[in-house]
Amino acid sequence: MQIAVLGSGSWGTALSILLARNGHQVQLLGRNQAEIAEMQAHRENRHYLPGFQFPDNLVCLPLHDGIPLAEMAVIAVPSDAVRAMAKELPGETRLVVVAAKGLEAGTAKLLVDVVAEERPSSELSVLSGPNLAVEIARQIPTVAVAASRNSSSASAVAAAFLTPMFRVSPSSDVIGVEIAGALKNVLAIGAGMSDGLGYGDNTKGAFLSRGLVDLAKLGVAMGGKMETFLGPAGVGDLFATAVSRLSRNYRFGRAIGEGKLFADALAEIGQVVEGISSCESAIVLGDRHGLELPVLRTIHQVMHHHMTPSEAVGQLMARPVRSV
Repeated sequence: MQIAVLGSGSWGTALSILLARNGHQVQLLGRNQAEIAEMQAHRENRHYLPGFQFPDNLVCLPLHDGIPLAEMAVIAVPSDAVRAMAKELPGETRLVVVAAKGLEAGTAKLLVDVVAEERPSSELSVLSGPNLAVEIARQIPTVAVAASRNSSSASAVAAAFLTPMFRVSPSSDVIGVEIAGALKNVLAIGAGMSDGLGYGDNTKGAFLSRGLVDLAKLGVAMGGKMETFLGPAGVGDLFATAVSRLSRNYRFGRAIGEGKLFADALAEIGQVVEGISSCESAIVLGDRHGLELPVLRTIHQVMHHHMTPSEAVGQLMARPVRSV
C-alpha cells in the first residue's frame, strides 16, 4: 500500500518505520525542509528519534512540495495543525488516519470531526493506545485501537498497521477513543506534578483513578462507550503516558512540580505538550455537558490560572468525602 505519513516528529517517524517494516511504500512528510533533507540523507531522524535506521521503502519528502496522492494518509502532527494538514490532502485520498491526540483549540472538536469538515468524502479512522514512539521503533510488544464509524475502514487500518509486535484491534467507538487519547495527556501532566512535588505512588494512584473517572464521565456523556475507557485506548494509554519518563506530558508536569517555570519546562521538552491545550477544551466540554470534573478542572487551574501544584493538591484533598 502507498502510505503518506504527515508529521516528521518522533510519533510520525515511529509510525513510518513501523509501516515500512510492514512492507508498505511509505512517504514521510515534514515542514522543515532542512530536517527532511538530513533525514533522507542519513536515513534516520537524528533529532526526534535517533538510533533507528529507515527501511529502503521509506522516503522523506518536504511538505513544501505538496502531499502526494496515496492510498492512505496518516496525520501525525500536533492537534493545532490537523485542520491545516487536512486541507492540504489530495481530494482523492480515500483512507485518512488521525494519529494525533488532542482536541481542536477554540472549538473543542474531536480531531476526526475536524478532518471530516475538510475531507467529507474520505473514510476516517483514529489510531490510539499506549503507544510511546521509542518503544514502537524498538519493536517491543504494543497494542493499539483503530476506531472508525465505518467498520471496513477500521479493519483496513488495523490490518495495515498490524505486526507480530504491534497488535491493532478495530473499534466503532470513535468518540471514546478520541476523548481518552486527548485527556490522558492532561492527567499525565498531573501525575508528573505529583512526582515532581515528591509525593509517592499512593498519591499518584489516587490521582489517576479519580482522574479516570472524570475522563470516562465526559466521554460517556459525549456518546463514548465505558468499555473503551477500561481498555487499551483508555486506562492502557493513561498508564503508559502518566508513568513513563518517555512521555513529554509527564516530563512537563514533573518539571512544573519541581518548581520550574512553564517556559523553561517547555524548552526542556522541545516538543508540543498536548495536555496544556487539551485541558482547556476539557473544561469547555465539561461545561457543555454540565459535569463537575474536579480533577480536570484543578489541572486547568494550574495550567491557565496560576494555581501552584501544591495548592492544587490541597484543593483536591479538601473536597468533601463521598461514598464510592
